Amino acid sequence: MAAEEADGAAPARYTYRLRVSATAYAALPAEWGRCRWIWNECVSRSKKAHVEGEECGPARLDRMLTEARAITPWLAEGASVPQQQLIRDFGKSRAKALKDIKNRLPVRLRAGMPGYKKKHEADPSLNYTRRGFRLKDGRLHLAGGIVLTVVWSRELSAEPSSVRVYRDCLGDWYASFVVPAWIEPLPETGRAIGADWGVKEIATTTSDAHDLPHPGHGMKAKKKLSRYDQMMARSKPAKGQVASKGYREAKRWRAKTYQRIARQRQDAARKWAKKVVRDHDAIAVEDFRPRFLAKTSMARKAADAAIGTTKKALIEMSRKHGRDIRLVHPAHTTTECASCGARTKHALPLSERTYTCTACGAVSPRDKNSAHVMLVRAGLAPADVEGVRPLGALLQEAA
Repeated sequence: MAAEEADGAAPARYTYRLRVSATAYAALPAEWGRCRWIWNECVSRSKKAHVEGEECGPARLDRMLTEARAITPWLAEGASVPQQQLIRDFGKSRAKALKDIKNRLPVRLRAGMPGYKKKHEADPSLNYTRRGFRLKDGRLHLAGGIVLTVVWSRELSAEPSSVRVYRDCLGDWYASFVVPAWIEPLPETGRAIGADWGVKEIATTTSDAHDLPHPGHGMKAKKKLSRYDQMMARSKPAKGQVASKGYREAKRWRAKTYQRIARQRQDAARKWAKKVVRDHDAIAVEDFRPRFLAKTSMARKAADAAIGTTKKALIEMSRKHGRDIRLVHPAHTTTECASCGARTKHALPLSERTYTCTACGAVSPRDKNSAHVMLVRAGLAPADVEGVRPLGALLQEAA
């Protein structure tokens, strides 16, 4: 692995769905029960050490684990690899929290100290290093004799160095492999493109063929979600009572619908990002943070647009294929002229969708003008409206 990192390979995760047999379905929660007990013991011991003024790092917790496995048969029945990895994860979590306190970060920005994991609230998550698992005949063999069937939706790009087996809130099991990933260069095109984020259209670019319209996945499922909400409201249990079967089923259907919507958004974002990256060498994109939209009248539509997911997919795809992506500060991009650089002296209302420059007289759709401003600010001013450059021409560096 060290040699791979020296060659410039960065780690990447490949996640697959698991088909869990009845035997594994009983073994995995049992393994997680032991790991959860160890985590809670680490929390207790670290709190006690803090009160007594002692140090309690991962090395000391590892020694405690060895002693506990020697005198506790129930604990020794489980594999040692996920238990040791849990102690390392605990040490990293605690070190990050202490570092934030030492740096005096605001409370809202600090990583919290690791707390207790409750039996019915914490989702199982088991980490295995290379000596704790192996792949044989397309199946995942974990330490402790647990065998899982992996749904191979795509091939692994290299030999995995570790794997995380976890269960989501819907009860489905997944395996997430860590593999080294190298840059996969694409053929040069000599093109540059600018992208502006919005709500009516998720992305407006300098090329009409690469605009991303709002798919409205959430709006399409609104009727189904409303039905599940009504079912839950009719059978909502009183405080302290156990929920009925109908309530639990409606809650699960509702969660599965939201999961499907999230996957649809992610799939659409990745496909669009792949198309943009394949057709352009350089990309100038607005460094837009859509969090403030949650406090406006456009909150519902903005959330359905998933601008953050699309932006993340574009950045990841650009880095994967070695494209030049430049993030542009969004200030005044809607009031600046892409042709002459003049800026209006007043903010444009959202109802005004056409930009007219009072200095040079240029007229263009508001979002298209903003997309061209991205190119200009990033130092990628194109030769024409499609962002085409002569083949072989060097791309300008951002000022």
